[in-house]
Amino acid sequence: MHQPAITGTGVFTPAEVISNDELVHSFNAYADRMNARHAAAIAAGEAEPMQHSSVEFIVQASGIENRRVVNKSGILDPEVMHPLLRARADDEPGLMAEMAVAACSDALEMAGVAPAEVDAVICAASNHERPYPAIAVEIQNLVGTSGFGFDMNVACSSATFGIQAAADMIRAGSIRKALVVNPEVCSGHHEWRDRDCHFIFGDVCTATLIEREADATGPHFTIRSTRLATEFSNNIRNNNGFLRRTRPGHMEDRRDMLFVQEGRKVFKQVLPLVCAHIAGHMKDEGIEAADLKRLWLHQANKTMNDFIGKKVMGRTPTPEEQPNILQDYANTSSAGSIVAFAQHSDDMADGDIGLICSFGAGYSVGSVIVERKSAA
Repeated sequence: MHQPAITGTGVFTPAEVISNDELVHSFNAYADRMNARHAAAIAAGEAEPMQHSSVEFIVQASGIENRRVVNKSGILDPEVMHPLLRARADDEPGLMAEMAVAACSDALEMAGVAPAEVDAVICAASNHERPYPAIAVEIQNLVGTSGFGFDMNVACSSATFGIQAAADMIRAGSIRKALVVNPEVCSGHHEWRDRDCHFIFGDVCTATLIEREADATGPHFTIRSTRLATEFSNNIRNNNGFLRRTRPGHMEDRRDMLFVQEGRKVFKQVLPLVCAHIAGHMKDEGIEAADLKRLWLHQANKTMNDFIGKKVMGRTPTPEEQPNILQDYANTSSAGSIVAFAQHSDDMADGDIGLICSFGAGYSVGSVIVERKSAA
């Protein structure tokens, strides 16, 4: 058996930023247009007027202040309200693969590893821009890695599930090094016209290089243990898929073909699931709350993260112990916990223990316990 370790991380951040002010201005303009368009029905009591959004509402509901997106002009246009992404020819790199190249390059450089040394690429994301060929194989081709690649989808938990898959293959000896890549174009499957959720998502791509610890040439994080769990729920769902075309009216602008969630149910059901999962994982590994120096959580909602952090630590964690990045990135699905890890782990001392946790639709939850190590 071989010990796996995280030796490099990379984050591709889109250049375009949407502030809460910009988003509210756009949404409210859209709401006004819709209310004017349906004024007769509203006056007759046959329809409810759309309510305005506000910066205060967004911050209170989520803690989000900004989000990065691959295209903001379409999202902020009240007549469009979605990103405008050009169609790409089959011989061009796909959007997800293009984002992945930058993140993978940074992870490889950090680890001092050449692309050809990588045996596997796992593209783990909540949505993929096509069914096949696998995005991971395209990333493999563009980055120049060897071996194989495959896609996986466990919604917001995809990154931690991908890390366990890669770590298990390294433990078993079937590979030496793997890239787990999380290109999340959340803006594409998001409903920007729904007041209850129009502020939630942003775009980003992360990459994590995992290899045998014996091959590590610099500071790294030993993967001490991983744990996954799933429990079926319809409270977070996206019905858009290849079978959509088989149904009458599939070209209609249907709300159920985009991101949908029952937010209150998710809050009440996911929090106990995640807290119990982390507590059980730590107990089985003999790790006390006092031993945990860092908690990198899925970046979905500040209130949820604050609750989980307090439950896990037995007290309110400091901002350093539980770093949040969603105020700048919003919810980036599977990539969020890895962004937090990549940006808030360099300061940890040798022997410090941390835990990466992501959770979401499924329901699904994955946790990775890591320990900071000096060069091998």
